[in-house]
Amino acid sequence: MKTAKSQTTLNEKDAIQDMLESEKQLISFYATALFEGSSKSVRKEFSTNLQSVAENQYCLYNQMSTRGYYKPAPAEKGQIDQINETYKKQLKQLG
Repeated sequence: MKTAKSQTTLNEKDAIQDMLESEKQLISFYATALFEGSSKSVRKEFSTNLQSVAENQYCLYNQMSTRGYYKPAPAEKGQIDQINETYKKQLKQLG
């Protein structure tokens, strides 16, 4: 029978994944705050924080990748071409 502690303890992969998800969420928050900042000093602080969180996120990604926990699938050429076409159409509509 498992104890309550063993049921609530994260394994290494889940712990790193949780940290990575938290960093992604922080990046989103800081990016929004940066864009909505009303003064140069506030925007500079958010920009510094955003860069720091991006570095943390990259370190966590590397840890997951090194351990084989994070294996993004390579994009297929057809997918890339489709996204490029969509981008070009949207750019034309804006111009």
